[in-house]
Parts: sequence; structure tokens; C-alpha cells
Amino acid sequence: MALRIKTKWHRSNRSERNKAGSSKEKTVEDLAGVIAVNIWKVSQETFKRMEREGFHFGEDKQVADIISEVVAFLIQVTDRMVYGKLEEEERARFITALAKELGKTLESNLIDLFGDGDYVAPFFAMLNERFVDYAEFPFEDNQPSYAAKRYLGDKISDHMAATDKKWVLEQVIDIEVPETLKIVQRMVTDVMGLSRR
Repeated sequence: MALRIKTKWHRSNRSERNKAGSSKEKTVEDLAGVIAVNIWKVSQETFKRMEREGFHFGEDKQVADIISEVVAFLIQVTDRMVYGKLEEEERARFITALAKELGKTLESNLIDLFGDGDYVAPFFAMLNERFVDYAEFPFEDNQPSYAAKRYLGDKISDHMAATDKKWVLEQVIDIEVPETLKIVQRMVTDVMGLSRR
């Protein structure tokens, strides 16, 4: 996956505001914003790669649902990565900010596609369901279990055209999850400074 992932703040000598902003200590909400942008990019790229591989997406609603499923999975992976490395209150603020930022991004995209509507509440309802379900699956050494990967594959399959369903699970488990994890784990480690914790 050739994506440009940004994990550093721009340091410019062009303005006082840039100098002050780049040297200021970042809050967990600031860090969540950076990670949210990158999770969104990775989720979109997952869909695009599946499309290039010949999987059929019948309508924009399917695409939005599939991207939302990948987003939910990657939020869960991120949460598992910061668990025990952030204080519990800080972790809650971080994951809440991450979900809110991704909800805003999804809403903006869906308004462009479908017009005005309430897109955030259904997204948060789906996220809450997925968090309960993913909590049942082990994650060891920042790696989701086979059951967690299969669950993501099943959810994506539920949104796919009927002709592609039997191949989706294999694609998600063998190709999509490993590709996304490489990028997201490196990015979350860099942004959150996990190697220093």
C-alpha cells in the first residue's frame, strides 16, 4: 500500500504561528486528529485495492459501509495498542476524540454523496456494537486474532454484492488486514510515541 502517511507536525520558519504551533506540546485530542486522518486514508485505500482486485461494489452506500467497518476495526486496533500505555482517563479521551473526528469525516463525505442527513448517530451506534463484539476477541502483541480478522471479513462481506461474498473473507484476512496493520501500527507508534513508553 503506497500511502503518504503524516506523523509529524509541519515545522516552518515562515510564520510565528507555525513556529509556536509546532513546538507546543500536543494533547491526546491533537494526536487523535492526526491518527484519524490517517485511518481514514488507509480505510479508503482498502476499498480502492479491493476494487482494483475486481470486487464489485453496487452503490455508494456499500462503499461507505465497508469503509466504516474498516474504520471501526482500526479504531479497535489503535485502542488495543494504547491500552496500558496511557492512563485510563487519557485513553478514554483519546479514543473518544478519535471516534468523533472519524465521525465528522464520514459525515462530511456522506453529505457530499447523499445530501443532508444524520450520519453520525448511526455511525456511533455501529461503532459501539463493534466495540462490544471486538472486545470478545484476543489481541496479542498488537495483533488481532484470526477471529477478529474473520469478524471484519464477515462484516465487509455482509455489505458486498452477492457474487463476491465467497472471496471477500479470504481477501480481507490474507491481504487487507496485514496491509492495513503494517501502516496503522507504525503510524500509531510514531504519533503516540509508544516506543518511548
